[in-house]
Amino acid sequence: MAFGNQIARMPDLRNIFTPPIKNIGIEIAESGFANRYCEQLQKMINDFEESLGNESEVGVQLVSFGQAIRFHLKFVGYSNPYFIVFKGQTENGDPVELIQHVSQISILFLKLKRKKPAEPKQPIGFGPATIPEQF
Repeated sequence: MAFGNQIARMPDLRNIFTPPIKNIGIEIAESGFANRYCEQLQKMINDFEESLGNESEVGVQLVSFGQAIRFHLKFVGYSNPYFIVFKGQTENGDPVELIQHVSQISILFLKLKRKKPAEPKQPIGFGPATIPEQF
């Protein structure tokens, strides 16, 4: 059998659709590891907040700096692929912002007294790290 005869019997593959192939690095970055981690944090924080009364709000204690740092949690954000941002205020009203790699996060949720219990509760913000200036 001649080589030309074998080619004649092959199916025409020119019209078969093949999806475009992405660079694996781009695909991993677009999958958004940090935003998925943030989604899980949001669920855990919301579940904890539901257990609090109207006089309390979610506080956070970080212990990875050699001393305990407590603050009222106001915002949790992410910057893909690996960073989580925590923003809030200390008891004195000083702003706090912590940026951590997802592999380093270790936080303790606390029940803290609200600073202004007569005012409506402000929900904790969640989203990308384009963080609003005002809480």
